[in-house]
Amino acid sequence: MAKPDDGKDSGHVLLLESFLPYRLNRLADAVSREFSKIYRDRHGLTRPEWRTLAGLGQHGTMTATAIGEQSAMHKTKVSRAVAELERRKWLVRTRDPADRRVEKLTLTKAGQAVYRELVPLAKAYEADLLGRMSQQSQADLARGIRAIESALKE
Repeated sequence: MAKPDDGKDSGHVLLLESFLPYRLNRLADAVSREFSKIYRDRHGLTRPEWRTLAGLGQHGTMTATAIGEQSAMHKTKVSRAVAELERRKWLVRTRDPADRRVEKLTLTKAGQAVYRELVPLAKAYEADLLGRMSQQSQADLARGIRAIESALKE
């Protein structure tokens, strides 16, 4: 059955449901929301706080700018996350002696303990999510992600 003519030329309508950037954004958000239940339920962390904690846990010491670049978060979100993690005594700020405007951020022992607790849970979540897919689908997904990353570097 033909669709009624709504006056729109189908060549000038963007079908969001099949538009790759839209689909990737929705998918990333859905995965992130599902994973966030783990760190939110255990420690009351927001997504920006988790990403900040994870970045520092992986790299040791970073600036807020570097955290923002690594996690693709706006500086305001990074700033709020840093302030909250500092309030919880999970990170410390240290002025860079070479440039007093720059603060180096490092996890405290308490912050490292939370990170170490969450790492195996994050890995288990990833394994569970991938386990819902066939080995071939996992390989195809990894190849597709690499292809998109490579295309965006050009």
